Amino acid sequence: MKFKLSIISSACLAAMLSASAYAEPGNFVGTLSDGNKQVYFEGAQVKIKELNLTTQTRRDGTFRFNNIEPGHYTIEISYLGAAPIVKTIYIEENKTLKDQFTLTESGNTIEDIVVYGQRAGQAGALNMQRSADSIKSIVSSDAIGQFPDQNVAEALQRLPGLSIERDQGEGRFVGIRGLDPNLNNVTVNGINIPSPEAGVRSVALDVFPSELVEGLEVSKSVTSDMDADAIGGSVEIRSLSAFDRAGESASVTLQASHNQLRSDTSPKVSASYSNRYKFGNVDDVFGVAAAVSWSDRDFGSDNIESNGDDEVEQRHYKINRERLGAALNLDYRPDFNNQYYLRTLYSQFSDTEFRQANAFTFAGDDSEVERSSKDRFEEQQILSLTGGAEHQINQWLLTYQAGYSKASEDEPEALNYVFKTDGFTLNSDLLGKIPHVEQQVGVSELANYKLDEIEFANNQSNDKEYSFRFDLAKDLTFLNYPSQIKFGSKYRSREKQQATQVTFFDGDFDNIDSDMFVGGSPDWGLGEFGEGLNKHALRSFFNSNRANLEVAQLDSDIESRGESFINKEDILAAYIMGTIDIEQLRIVAGFRYEKTQFSTSGHKVELIEDEYSDINQLDVNPWQVDRDYDYLLPSLNVRYNVTENLISRFAYTQTLSRPKFEESAAFQIIESNTVKDSDGVLTTEREASVGNPELKPFESDNIDFTIEYYPGGIGVLSAGYFYKNISNFVIYADVANQPQWQGFDEVIQPINGDKATLQGIELAWVKTFENGLLLAANATFSDSEAVTLLDGKRFETSLPNQADRVGNLTVGYEDEKWNLRLTMTHKSENLEEIDGELLRMEDSHQQLDFSSKYYINQKMNLYFNAINITDQPFYNYFSERNRNAQYEEYGRTFELGFTWKM
Repeated sequence: MKFKLSIISSACLAAMLSASAYAEPGNFVGTLSDGNKQVYFEGAQVKIKELNLTTQTRRDGTFRFNNIEPGHYTIEISYLGAAPIVKTIYIEENKTLKDQFTLTESGNTIEDIVVYGQRAGQAGALNMQRSADSIKSIVSSDAIGQFPDQNVAEALQRLPGLSIERDQGEGRFVGIRGLDPNLNNVTVNGINIPSPEAGVRSVALDVFPSELVEGLEVSKSVTSDMDADAIGGSVEIRSLSAFDRAGESASVTLQASHNQLRSDTSPKVSASYSNRYKFGNVDDVFGVAAAVSWSDRDFGSDNIESNGDDEVEQRHYKINRERLGAALNLDYRPDFNNQYYLRTLYSQFSDTEFRQANAFTFAGDDSEVERSSKDRFEEQQILSLTGGAEHQINQWLLTYQAGYSKASEDEPEALNYVFKTDGFTLNSDLLGKIPHVEQQVGVSELANYKLDEIEFANNQSNDKEYSFRFDLAKDLTFLNYPSQIKFGSKYRSREKQQATQVTFFDGDFDNIDSDMFVGGSPDWGLGEFGEGLNKHALRSFFNSNRANLEVAQLDSDIESRGESFINKEDILAAYIMGTIDIEQLRIVAGFRYEKTQFSTSGHKVELIEDEYSDINQLDVNPWQVDRDYDYLLPSLNVRYNVTENLISRFAYTQTLSRPKFEESAAFQIIESNTVKDSDGVLTTEREASVGNPELKPFESDNIDFTIEYYPGGIGVLSAGYFYKNISNFVIYADVANQPQWQGFDEVIQPINGDKATLQGIELAWVKTFENGLLLAANATFSDSEAVTLLDGKRFETSLPNQADRVGNLTVGYEDEKWNLRLTMTHKSENLEEIDGELLRMEDSHQQLDFSSKYYINQKMNLYFNAINITDQPFYNYFSERNRNAQYEEYGRTFELGFTWKM
């Protein structure tokens, strides 16, 4: 026995001595920049040839390899648009080698080729797309500056598979592959951004000025370390950092824009500054980056819409939109193993709108006309604070991040008037994009109208979220192949509050002379509008006479109490994922677990009107629901380099999207009306609109397959197929036939539908030529099927807002002095909603924009942009294209500006 122990002990000692004889591994870190070390390049592929180890440069141009045995190795760096770099290095025992690499093209420094201009934007985006582990589309900061885009939404519309929903002609919400924007996840510097708008999850990306953005990434397939609520995809907005560029940098932009429809000229100013600071003889360790953008835009639109049956409404909009955005970002990097950062982003978006409208109801001798006004100021604010760090601890990479974000929307003292008249002859065939209304002369004169109602509202929405996450990753060898194991956790706590306060005034109007509110006739380009309303006279009258006006208390209370609610959501997530490189094959796979605790509180509000019993009252009762649910979601992303220039990708993921807050909110608005007919019979009609706190999240199985060919230089030719099988799709249905609603005539409630599927292909081609020509085109062809209910029956249709065809075409030219781009975006018709028995369709939209720059030198340029050159309107129709639902014109916009960069 002692002999055996001696043998074992001797063997262990020999193993320990043998292990100690091995040399301690070393590390290698590098930085990739231009010849002047002023610009860093992200997304370059870096490889240690002998070990088949690969990585990518980060946004500050750095890369790192850990745990390398001492010896000589060959480093290979490839970046689209530049000559490859090949260099021999020597790794010493237990030391970290640092080196600097410079991109060149055909033996010349690349600074004049890829540092600025069209080619810079394309090169940066394509390199990051090529090296990504998942399926991504990317817009670099340089590319954003090459288009006449006012905000993040408009910048994203240039990418394959992306389309935008417009508000007053400006891009607002982004749809990915035709899906509802509520099914996307939006983050800023890694922090989830809440929505300032009441009741929804979708973030209106027009609140983010494009000048504050360093880059945009759209992930169409997710990995397990990403949030799972991304059926459409995930949009990451990155703001600038001082370590994105070397040394001191600054920029200033001044712009004037002119809207042709309203003949208004508006200013815009933006500026940025960044610098690094040293302490003693130590390298740059502290970085400060700041940016600010302000614009004040006056514009408007002319609108005409109908219900497809017996109503036509003319609308004239006068709008002012002011945007203020600011960012202050701090970085502290005492050494390469430790990095700390603080990211802040503030955005304020205000919208002042004065809308005048004429609404015609055709009913023979009972025809009516309403003249109305909407005078409201709306302000949205978003604040994002992010702090975190990254530590390389031996062979482990630890990252952690804490965040706070808040979004709010305030609509104080909104004032709406309604004037009515009847007894006039009206006629319209309701046909054509712009229906013509035949009317007597007196219809256009305000003196023939009586004040019918005044609505005064103070509405507010707040959405805030706290979050904390940590991630641990370690490089290792598995089955003799380079691998990585990564795991982590994330906690999010969110509260969405909607507070509605509405007061209706509907009496004591008999002695009011409508002539006192007459204003100038609006310049309405779609026909005759008649006398206008004076905004200041309307506001002044209300302020002076409010105390004497008769309040419709029950109508006011039912809307104020019924539409107010608070939703809370706590999400705890944990994940584990692994990466392995097998020759040319890279596999990233993992699982993500998410547990959600959800609560909602609101009111059950019932308005009871009983003529027989002389009852007229409002019953209000609190309503609260608590529930929780969890999911285990797998993800698989595979990348195979067929050749150096040909890459294939496959992804299978499971994702979810939680219902809109207004759909899952605890609210019920019920109206009961009891009357006695001429035969003395009592009848009661009961109708309700209710939320559904028991709604399940959308669930989706997603399959993606793409082929990308990089032919050399700056360019790519790609094709992809995608398929989504979505269950628990939310639809609105009449559930009055359910047992809990017995005795109701109609109950409209969101419920989980059967299923929906979406599939399609994405095609993209980008090519820059040595003579300065740039050509880019992309197109997405998709098809969807969804099951909904119409009048209690199953009804098959396409997904709302899903367009069968979305595409972009860009033709550009660039030399040392000029940068020119002509761009076209196209979105085919799509189903907007089911309106009664009619299908409301959004017509195809095709917009042409032009941008140009003249470089006075590398620091200064003048630019001119022309937006919506063909004056493309927005048009919706009912079932048939000549049956108007909404027609709206915005006019052309021209911009002239000057930019200085240091």
